[in-house]
Amino acid sequence: MPDIITQDGTIKADNWTVVARPAAGDSLEVPSTPALIPIDLWLAGKEHFEGRDDIGVWLDSHDEPETLDGVVNELPLIAVNFPKFADGRGYSIGRLLRERYGYKNELRAIGDVLLDQLQFMKRCGFDSYALRADKDASKAKECLNFFSQGYQAATDTDVPLFRRRSS
Repeated sequence: MPDIITQDGTIKADNWTVVARPAAGDSLEVPSTPALIPIDLWLAGKEHFEGRDDIGVWLDSHDEPETLDGVVNELPLIAVNFPKFADGRGYSIGRLLRERYGYKNELRAIGDVLLDQLQFMKRCGFDSYALRADKDASKAKECLNFFSQGYQAATDTDVPLFRRRSS
């Protein structure tokens, strides 16, 4: 099992399987273990997955989080795929899920996730991170707390630094 980094830097085993999108003409194969399936396939078969706490979804960077409006908290886990480290759309998806749609459960970053991105992902509302396989997970705790303060308001504080300063 691969490792997952939690928001406090703890490393734990990942028991969720990311299910790839099936090829054209193939059906979705959901394993018996907890699984993350593509968002559009979950929405298409939502009635089959109702009440299951072992099924979550993953969004690609081009997927629209508003498709989950009203049902977002039915999911125990939502993962956002970062296909390339330079693709920042996942940060916006994380903030939208937390701030606009009120997602309360685990939000995970998957894909091309690097150590230097962790604190920024955390500020956007991500709880857990699946690092790219060639990265050292033991350095994650330091990277999650590299800066002592953030200037901007974010999901971790809704007050910008200039409003937090003592007069």
